[in-house]
Amino acid sequence: MRTPIIAANWKMNKTIAEAIAFMEAFTPAVADLTGVEAVICPPFTALAAVGAKLGGIRPAFPSGAKLAMSSENAARVALGAQNMAKEAQGAFTGEISATMLKEVGVTYVVLGHSERRTLYAETDELVGAKVKAAFDAGLTPILCVGETLEEREDGLTDSVNKRQTLAGLAGLTADQVAKTVIAYEPVWAIGTGKNCGSGDANTTIGAIRAVVAEAYGQSIADQVRIQYGGSVKPNNIAEYMGQEHIDGALVGGAALEAASFAQICQGAKA
Repeated sequence: MRTPIIAANWKMNKTIAEAIAFMEAFTPAVADLTGVEAVICPPFTALAAVGAKLGGIRPAFPSGAKLAMSSENAARVALGAQNMAKEAQGAFTGEISATMLKEVGVTYVVLGHSERRTLYAETDELVGAKVKAAFDAGLTPILCVGETLEEREDGLTDSVNKRQTLAGLAGLTADQVAKTVIAYEPVWAIGTGKNCGSGDANTTIGAIRAVVAEAYGQSIADQVRIQYGGSVKPNNIAEYMGQEHIDGALVGGAALEAASFAQICQGAKA
């Protein structure tokens, strides 16, 4: 059984003080959370502060550890980053490496978000290189894929997601593919208030899982956790989580308020 994973992508929001205030409100609200893994992805400046607050919930997961479901599971909250460089170190002004992220307790890293692809011209090949670098350093990537409105209207949804998925997984071992988290985020639904219906999202995510199965085998595809992202809120998370292929959510705006994100995490329980 795949453990649901709910990730908060704060984007370029929250000072360190605001991040600490969020965590002080959020952690008590999920103290009894079981069967769901939560991930907080603050801006780089707040990683250490959030990581320190997470230390009171649980120790960091071993890199690449498999998450087994059990009634004894404690609340799971992991620390994630929003991006990283493909290089390990060097003359890359403004970049941050996987090793630097690990040093402050990061275990997950969001890669290939549509804002990185569109605003900063990140290519499929670059995203794939970052995914491989993340695994090489012991981090678990959350690989984002998704079509624009124009691509959707042109009937290209499945082909775009297939291209981005295969490029993002290129060069990985089957075991690494199984541990990858994929986030399907239709670009037209991010921050717009428009959400892809749960049935449509499930169908598209099922097609993404089929792409993984074709390339790496059904047993591997069955292990991959695939999130939906795009205007997820407390009042619609249960509907998404009730779908066969949806294993969680990558949450933007609704993750900026502690109570809201806690409700989403609680609503993801089976």
